[in-house]
Amino acid sequence: MLLTKLFENVPEIEIKSLMADSRKKRPDSIFFCEKGMMFDGHRFVEQAIENGAKVIVHSEPLVNKHPDITYIRVKDVNDVFNRVADAFYGYPSHRLGMFGVTGTNGKSSIACILRDLLNDEMATGYIGTISIEYGNVKLPPLLTTPSIDDLHGILADMVQADMKCCALEASSIGIEQGRISSIDFDVAIFTNLTHDHLDYHGTMENYFLAKKKLFDHLKPEAIAITNIDDPYGEKIVEDCPCKIVTYGLKNPADYQITRYSLFKDKTQFTLKCNGKEYELETNLVAEFNLYNLLAVIAAMDQNKISMEYIMEKIKTIRQVEGRVERIDKGQPFNVIIDFAHTPDGIKQLCEFASEITPKENRIIAVTGSAGKRDTAKRVIFGELLDKYADMIILTEDDPRNEKVNDICEEIAKGIKEKPYIVIDDRYEAIRQAIEIADAKDTILILGKGDEKFIYREFGREPYEGDDSVSREVLEEMMMEGYEDEKE
Repeated sequence: MLLTKLFENVPEIEIKSLMADSRKKRPDSIFFCEKGMMFDGHRFVEQAIENGAKVIVHSEPLVNKHPDITYIRVKDVNDVFNRVADAFYGYPSHRLGMFGVTGTNGKSSIACILRDLLNDEMATGYIGTISIEYGNVKLPPLLTTPSIDDLHGILADMVQADMKCCALEASSIGIEQGRISSIDFDVAIFTNLTHDHLDYHGTMENYFLAKKKLFDHLKPEAIAITNIDDPYGEKIVEDCPCKIVTYGLKNPADYQITRYSLFKDKTQFTLKCNGKEYELETNLVAEFNLYNLLAVIAAMDQNKISMEYIMEKIKTIRQVEGRVERIDKGQPFNVIIDFAHTPDGIKQLCEFASEITPKENRIIAVTGSAGKRDTAKRVIFGELLDKYADMIILTEDDPRNEKVNDICEEIAKGIKEKPYIVIDDRYEAIRQAIEIADAKDTILILGKGDEKFIYREFGREPYEGDDSVSREVLEEMMMEGYEDEKE
């Protein structure tokens, strides 16, 4: 694409790519001097030029300028980056039905379920914490909400692959950093807001305001879907310029579950919407998954998908990787892994474990807390585990450059009554939990889910994922006659 199609009063230079990371080789590219949490792109202009940048978009004055490089000074680099990326990739979000999902918990589950249920009716992609998926393509995740360049590039690939829709997780940091400012959303879903990311946002109010930006900037034809049972559910859409749809279990809502019965492997419920009542059944379990499912049903119904189709599809929803995932190798106890890494997420999983575990049996929890991230929630983790679990195993969870034992001891400050041990190695912690479990106990393995890496001081290190580790350990034990021994 010619530079003249992206900017006025510039030379006719052929642009082949966009660049925000100066370390990546991008021949004939435009480098955008973005200011991030830790780095300012203005400091890396020379490196960007060495790696192929022909054009530099900047907001601060630059001292050294090369005669063969085009420099474009703007007021706001992020705004310009969004506009240029959108145009460079052919306005992909305008060519897709865009579903944005934001909130502290439930983003991945809602986006993945929405993608799977819509897919048979209209080819749908997914971008988020778990993966990037469209058609037969499945790629490892980038950020929960990818960078401006990556996001538009992925959406363009989806258009090229004949996708009709995309379900996108919109993180608070991604919204605050302007990564989705040029995305043309058709539907935006709010799940809930609880303690998380306060190391970045500072206060719950700032965290809320970051999420709210998604709804404030929706187009008039869009639909905002909000959890009316959440304390922030009504407030987040109060300045929303488009149609507002509510869902909930406890308060009157456009999509309301009036009765439900929870079972170990399914849920039955009554849905009230559009002036009618429907009796439904799903293989999803736990109350919080009813909220996730309600958001999906509302999004589909508002997009003219028949309720008969919805009722049939939700009976057998594909397991969302690493989210309330049961690991079953024939063992006589429950093993459940989940990505829960917030106080509310851990509370919800523990409450579900309490519902499915006989009172005379134990809940064994394996978890940790991420290094260099929101340290205030660690003691809260300890308090929740102390309330719900019977045995606690503290271990690593993306320690980065913190010592695992130090993180675990901070969590342990909230544990007053229940026994706990610290096992630095996550694999061994999971093994220990499985080795000590008795029939009908429930093991909760929280924090990583299906993630195939652990962040350490030097960066990402490959990790099998809690799902794979659990299966491997269980298979070994069952082969050794574990079941007979426990009986």
